[in-house]
Amino acid sequence: METPTSRPTSGHDSDTELEVINPDHNQPHATEAEFSLPPVDGGKDAWLFLFSAFVMEILVWGFPFAFGIFQEYYTSNPPFAGSRNIPIIGTCAMGLMYLSTPLVFGLFAWHPNIRRRCITVGLITMCLALGLSSLSQTVPHLIASQGVFYAIGGALCYSPVVAFMDEWFVKKKGLAFGIMWAGTGIGGIIIPLLLQHLLERYGFRTALRVWSVVLFAATIPLTIYLRPRLPVAQAINHRKFDMAFLRNKSFLLFQLGNIFEGFGYFVPSIYLPTLARTLGASSPISALTLILINVTSVFGCVVMGGIVDRWHITTCILLSTIGSTLSVFLLWGFSTSIPLLLVFCAVYGLFAGSYSTTYAGIMKTLKTTEQGTDSMMVFAVLAAGRGIGNVACGPVSEALVRAGDVGGIGLYASEYGPLVLLTGISAALGGVSCFGRTLGWY
Repeated sequence: METPTSRPTSGHDSDTELEVINPDHNQPHATEAEFSLPPVDGGKDAWLFLFSAFVMEILVWGFPFAFGIFQEYYTSNPPFAGSRNIPIIGTCAMGLMYLSTPLVFGLFAWHPNIRRRCITVGLITMCLALGLSSLSQTVPHLIASQGVFYAIGGALCYSPVVAFMDEWFVKKKGLAFGIMWAGTGIGGIIIPLLLQHLLERYGFRTALRVWSVVLFAATIPLTIYLRPRLPVAQAINHRKFDMAFLRNKSFLLFQLGNIFEGFGYFVPSIYLPTLARTLGASSPISALTLILINVTSVFGCVVMGGIVDRWHITTCILLSTIGSTLSVFLLWGFSTSIPLLLVFCAVYGLFAGSYSTTYAGIMKTLKTTEQGTDSMMVFAVLAAGRGIGNVACGPVSEALVRAGDVGGIGLYASEYGPLVLLTGISAALGGVSCFGRTLGWY
């Protein structure tokens, strides 16, 4: 007798049932058994998945988002003190994680059965990358290990979780993604404190090894709950995914704004600890600059996730754009004292930190206008667009710092002046998609 096959009777219904069909034609009255799928948008399984995804976000993304702590250490301690291109390490880690997302999701489209296994493979790759990074003697070694290999492992570990989220949450998708992405902010609160302590007391080699062990031990238990809601049938292997949205003028405008925003978004996180030290801050206060950005981004992501499910997507993007642009030009640009710098960190994290949460709204908008759109590929291409800006901002920001001030008062009259302009202009251009609504495109 052949092995029975299963097919879902509907995609995302919370009462979806699987009908198991016996294909043995010698038994014309084959028995049918029904199995209920876990509820969508709620229930124990969905919330356990979301909690595990939230913790995964903390562990995988929190480390590269806390790179400013490492940059401050590397630039002032041997064997890397005085070396150039140190900012490229952090932007490379984050940028390549974003850029590799379409490739990883394309792989999953062809081989959906490997998604859960990729979480473990990616975790091992990240831990090995950190272990090798602890042996580094030059900046290129750090770029390769802490940058490139960590990014590869992170993409393999993280991408399946995003794919599964699309199955577990539908009506509450924006809120679910907002809660999950708030994990980056939580990681940015906890991890800098831990790393700051380890770096000051034991040095970067021990710090990287300790974090590697913590990362592995904390992530492995999560794999129990990080699973798909819908069964994966062998018949859907090598499926064709629809990329027609790449020709959609609405998506192209969303992507343009996304790339612009990503170009400057990461600059403050890279340079704020170093800037704080030049203003006379102690090590704990310099770490607080990153912590404040991440604390407020937690609230920003959750609130944005909730309003994305209710408001038009361009309204959400406009809110993030106005808040982040004004905070850069009016607060960061005149931050010649620690108190004002900390105020900027709080406001910037609240508004700029929530921008990526609008992806859920973009996915929903395109799915509504073009029924065949693959939501996960939309997310993957948006993530890649953010990665383009992220990778480019490393060498560009390094060159701008060496270029000198742009004149005026406040921080504009220092070497950080060009960075303020870069970040503010890119934040403003991040709202370019709002013109699409004015033109009636969506």
